[in-house]
Amino acid sequence: MARLENLFMKKLLLLPLSAIVLVAAGCGNDVPPNGVAKVGDTTITKASFNHWLGAAAKGQQAPGQTAAATVPDAPKFTKCAAAKAKQPVPKGAQKPTQKQLVDQCKQEYDGLKDQVMQFLVSSEWIQQEADKRDIEATDAEVKKRFADQKKQSFPDDKAYQEFLKTSGQTEADLLFRVKLDVLTNEVRKKVIGDEGKVDDKEIQAYYDKNKARFSQPERRDLLVVLTKTKSQAEAAKKALEKGTAFKAVAKKFSIDDASKAQGGKLPGVAKGQQEKAFDDAIFKAKKGVVTGPVKTQFGFYVFEVTKIVPKSQQTLEQSKETIKNLLKSQGEQKALDSFIKDFQKNYKEETNCAKGFVIQDCKNAPKPKTEST
Repeated sequence: MARLENLFMKKLLLLPLSAIVLVAAGCGNDVPPNGVAKVGDTTITKASFNHWLGAAAKGQQAPGQTAAATVPDAPKFTKCAAAKAKQPVPKGAQKPTQKQLVDQCKQEYDGLKDQVMQFLVSSEWIQQEADKRDIEATDAEVKKRFADQKKQSFPDDKAYQEFLKTSGQTEADLLFRVKLDVLTNEVRKKVIGDEGKVDDKEIQAYYDKNKARFSQPERRDLLVVLTKTKSQAEAAKKALEKGTAFKAVAKKFSIDDASKAQGGKLPGVAKGQQEKAFDDAIFKAKKGVVTGPVKTQFGFYVFEVTKIVPKSQQTLEQSKETIKNLLKSQGEQKALDSFIKDFQKNYKEETNCAKGFVIQDCKNAPKPKTEST
């Protein structure tokens, strides 16, 4: 069920669409009495707001919660506070006052209201931008994508109907969300355009400049014993030199639980990963020779290098696909980032919200307060 839940249930917020420019549209920015906001010439109605508010509240409704508590009844929150007053109070906790209950309801309502307003405003921005770019999400395309997601998410129709019941949304709502998803993806493709194309010259230049990123340093596999004292380290070394297995010596002497649990193994050590004294000793040591004791801040090491993997360098051909994907991603992100400020600024200039429904995406939103240093 994860796909539809991720798309429809987590929050009634559409992710902000980045990198789109708006040419100023229309005039007449006063919000009519039946609206909560107006984007250009399009009014977002109170009926639409109330519908999505109900869905958002129901989606967050706790098991056993009453319908009265589902959508906080602004502005007095009488039913909401009464429903909360009936909820059991944890043992030892003080029963909340009427004011505290009302404050809780108001906080919940404000949170839901902001979520729904952001969703509705963002949805309108996306639809208007799609219109400007002659992008259309056909009914057939939307229904097909929805059917695919529904099939992946629900084992049978009973599970789907239960989802509709608990989410507070209708199938029309879900189809609308899928439509927005289609439009968002298509607008993004238009914005990116050819910015994701990468040629061989760019790949070669990046490889030449960043060869170190495509190299692997020398690595050494070790068998180690770490002791608290030098005398213990010398005893461990003597045992090893007499032919006692490293696993047995590590079990008896080592205080390093991680390597001890592996029979003393410490694989894949690269230059600079260990404390300097130990690091220097590792990369000076000969393979197969028991070395130490080496004093460190952790204790005394006795070790043996069991394997040396020489330094290697990937060729351009070996690195080509990785570099191509990296440059493609960078190009696409740059194209999106270069548009995002204008997109938000221009659409915000065309968005006015009614009193009591103002969010930061509205032209008439209060300016953010700045803190003095």
